Amino acid sequence: MAARTKRLIVLAAVLVACGAGSTLQQSAAQQPASQSPRRIVSLVPALTEMLFAIGAGPQVVGVSSYDEFPADVKKLPKVGALLDPDTERILALRPDFVILYGSQSELQAQFARAGIRTFVYRHGGITTVLETIRDLGAATGHQAEAAARVRDVQGRLDAVRARVKGRPRPRVLLVFERQPKTLREVYVSGGRGFLHEMLEIAGGQNVFADVDRESVQPSSETLISRAPDVILEVRAAGLLEEREVAQEQGVWSSLSSIPAVRNKRVHFMVGDYLVVPGPRLAQATEAFAAAIHQGARK
Repeated sequence: MAARTKRLIVLAAVLVACGAGSTLQQSAAQQPASQSPRRIVSLVPALTEMLFAIGAGPQVVGVSSYDEFPADVKKLPKVGALLDPDTERILALRPDFVILYGSQSELQAQFARAGIRTFVYRHGGITTVLETIRDLGAATGHQAEAAARVRDVQGRLDAVRARVKGRPRPRVLLVFERQPKTLREVYVSGGRGFLHEMLEIAGGQNVFADVDRESVQPSSETLISRAPDVILEVRAAGLLEEREVAQEQGVWSSLSSIPAVRNKRVHFMVGDYLVVPGPRLAQATEAFAAAIHQGARK
């Protein structure tokens, strides 16, 4: 049951984060004050990672139920998540800064009434992720650390581009969700958003690049007609046992006419960093490149 719940939370977070607007939003009443926040609660795992990556970890006093990285967050109080925020517990932590999803409008209004500043987040592509790191740096008093982190991520992404430059660009299907042990309710990356951009940087050609959405739910017939050369399946950690990975790869055998299946180019990749649009997206892009192009990791 815990694994199923996490699957639903991960899927919901990806789909909500890919909602209309895809921009970082802060109202005028929520602009950073001159004094940096001392007690931060984050309901967004990607932004929790950003806070710790820029040196604001000591200011964090509460995180979502699904925050697992870095290890320091495991010692912090859990306050619910995207679908079940625990308002009473959040307020009990006496935060002066709360990070929310853009869809949590009721919470935004509630914290505004309580005089608590909020950082309201909707992500888009990689550029927006890097802008968010900078914005968090400015909001928390860690501008220099944030700028350094952005340079590091951008440098690693540029290095991946250089390594795959001139190589053939295979047609790639990037799957981030489906029903276990079946090819029902398959969700894949469309031609917009951080997953699509990571795939393109890694030297792949997204088979759904022509669909101007972050996620696509294709039928088996559509998957066959798109004929990917490589299939990358990404999953958050803790959703599968090691013995289940081979079983899940084997599910694709029912579509043996797909080149990726026929040529045994179905790669199952497990790790939260693969699906969280945070500071580790360069690591995920490197992993994509290594799967698409043998020997392209370093």
